[in-house]
Amino acid sequence: MDNDLQGLKVMVIDDSKTIRRSAETLLKKAGCEVMTAEDGFDALSKIVEGRPDIIFVDIMMPRLDGYQTCALIKNNSQYQHIPVVMLSSKDGLFDKAKGRIVGSDQYVTKPFTKDELLDAIKRHVLSRQN
Repeated sequence: MDNDLQGLKVMVIDDSKTIRRSAETLLKKAGCEVMTAEDGFDALSKIVEGRPDIIFVDIMMPRLDGYQTCALIKNNSQYQHIPVVMLSSKDGLFDKAKGRIVGSDQYVTKPFTKDELLDAIKRHVLSRQN
């Protein structure tokens, strides 16, 4: 268990139950508290209640996609400080650029590894706390 990550609140937004479950398992093993949501609408109310330290959001989702979800978070003064990491099965320059435009902090390609998730958390959450 990574003591630095103990009790950090991480949100994973993905319409794939498999991705949510695998991310949740990896993050819980590292000591994080994990919240999951299956799309942007589901996530927004949970963000208000749970106030996560970092959010991982899939780009391709029904109803409200990852770009729209990220933009809504970053346009809200109460939540814009929360780092948002985009998850995508495409490793495209266009996706990365579009992610930056809506204010995302990083881009991770699926399938992701445990190290990629933990490195993103360390980079965006722990580096800000020290």
